[in-house]
Amino acid sequence: MSLQSMTGFARHLRVYSGVQISWEIKSVNGKGLDVRFRLPSGFEAIDQKARALFGQHFKRGNFQAALTVDKTEGVAKPVVNRPLLEELASIAGRLRDEFNLAPSTPEGLMALRGVLELPQEAVTAEEQAQLDDFALAVLEETLVQLAENRRAEGSVLGEILKLQVSTVEILVEQAKLDPSRSIGAVKSRLSAQVALLLDAAPVLDESRLHMEAAFLATKADIQEELDRLEMHVASARALLADGNGVGRKLDFLTQEFNREANTLCSKANAASITTIGLDLKAVVDQLREQIQNLE
Repeated sequence: MSLQSMTGFARHLRVYSGVQISWEIKSVNGKGLDVRFRLPSGFEAIDQKARALFGQHFKRGNFQAALTVDKTEGVAKPVVNRPLLEELASIAGRLRDEFNLAPSTPEGLMALRGVLELPQEAVTAEEQAQLDDFALAVLEETLVQLAENRRAEGSVLGEILKLQVSTVEILVEQAKLDPSRSIGAVKSRLSAQVALLLDAAPVLDESRLHMEAAFLATKADIQEELDRLEMHVASARALLADGNGVGRKLDFLTQEFNREANTLCSKANAASITTIGLDLKAVVDQLREQIQNLE
């Protein structure tokens, strides 16, 4: 399966019996699947089936879908709504006399809403049902196009995520090989800390001294964090390779990345490890930001 971005756009139209059916769909990231329709009068009945089609193609995202229906032939000529025109002309005349306004023009009156009307042709229930079916068929084609667009963007996003995961791996390797983690450096720091303990409590018994030394050594050891970070890197790569609706899982994984990076910083007893921990947090933040757009 391919990674799919939650942001996308598609527009598609077809003509049926002199009627042009057009769908325009925009999608952005969202926690669940939320679809909002803008349907012309007479097409309200397709709402439920249209939502089901979205569910067949997508798992997450906020969608705005607009259906436009236009006649392509035999377009009716506009007619004048004479009662409304006469009423508006009368009001305009009274306002002109009362406020000494310039006289209204025919063009100005004709431009007012409702003065010109397009007569609506009656559509039988059978004809409307056929139009509904055709609108759903065009929607299906539009959704296929939208899914392709989202996969194309998801492919680009996937390459960015792979690069960021590789950066995490490089930083973990740098931490593993950092000179501050050499046996000599660890012994030197531990000896200094034990000396401070002895200065603070000269009569510390040997068993307590061993316990304190073991605690200090455990507290300063970051191997477990590095091991878990390596496991998270492997998990992230497996999810990116799967690509089937893995956005939520990757988002959770970035929380685990961040937790280990925070622990690394808190345990750091060398400036170099602190720097690596901060770099890790920065990369993880970028990773999480990108993942928000992934289905």
